[in-house]
Amino acid sequence: MPKVFVSRRLAQQAIDMLSQYAEVDVWKGEDAPPRDEFLRRIADVDGIVLWGEDKIDGAAMDAAPKLKLIANVSVGYDNIDIEAAAKRGIMASNTPGVVTESTADLTMALMLAIARRLVEMASLPAKGEWKLWGPMDMLGHDVHHKTLGIIGMGRIGSAVARRAKGFSMRVIYHNRHRHPDEAELGVEYVADIPTLLREADFVSIHVPLTAETKHLIGAKELAMMKPTAFLINTARGKVVDQQALYQALKRRQIAGAAIDVTYTEPIPKDDPLLSLDNIIVTPHIGTQTGETGVNMSVLAVENMIAALKGEPVPNCVNCHLLGKE
Repeated sequence: MPKVFVSRRLAQQAIDMLSQYAEVDVWKGEDAPPRDEFLRRIADVDGIVLWGEDKIDGAAMDAAPKLKLIANVSVGYDNIDIEAAAKRGIMASNTPGVVTESTADLTMALMLAIARRLVEMASLPAKGEWKLWGPMDMLGHDVHHKTLGIIGMGRIGSAVARRAKGFSMRVIYHNRHRHPDEAELGVEYVADIPTLLREADFVSIHVPLTAETKHLIGAKELAMMKPTAFLINTARGKVVDQQALYQALKRRQIAGAAIDVTYTEPIPKDDPLLSLDNIIVTPHIGTQTGETGVNMSVLAVENMIAALKGEPVPNCVNCHLLGKE
């Protein structure tokens, strides 16, 4: 049988599916396998099911001469050297769609939490600091009827827009291409990011990490935002210049930020961002729900099974580079 290495524990349902087509070797550690162990385990595999936080480069691919597919368990795939894979005739796939709703849920949760100071407020009762507030004490910000600016109107951006309409928000967006369902979503297209930044009360980022989007939001862009505005990032940490964000928050140039992704993950505990009281940082939990974990596992394995059977891989992200579209 073909051999497949799985870099993290998947849903058992997915492992059972894959075991019908391959000899499956699962790394059971909570952290990524050490480099030398990873290279040893992939030496004779036909496929790798790779958790989206685990990286693979050309040198590792060279250690796996039989490798046909890297099935990423993530919608993003910046952890894979896509060009290196294409040069070696190796396909790579991702798990789009199944992460959409849970990531959109978290985006709204972060927006509400930072606006209403939920993390700060939730800590007060246990510290005995809950008082009977006056009408101008401990004030947060409304979310309803505010303007939400979405950068990147793909699946997740569109799902966030649908949720925002339930809060009677005005939703504006910028994307490389206008969304075909603007009227149905009730959103307004903005031709450039600076206009969006100047108008939005909340800016939510939903773009992949590429050479073009790295530091898409930097000091210049943060300076364009309202001093009462909030930045939400559930995409990739490097889309935002983290040092510039720190300075903007420290100076109260913007009201706050809530981010599920950071420049380095895990973020060092002494990172200055964590010392600020106008930011919420969550540990990359956009897809961390029971239902989504199963769905991502199954979709990644379905991609792998297709490759092992010699069939078109449904969610191949580099097949256009291999002439397999």
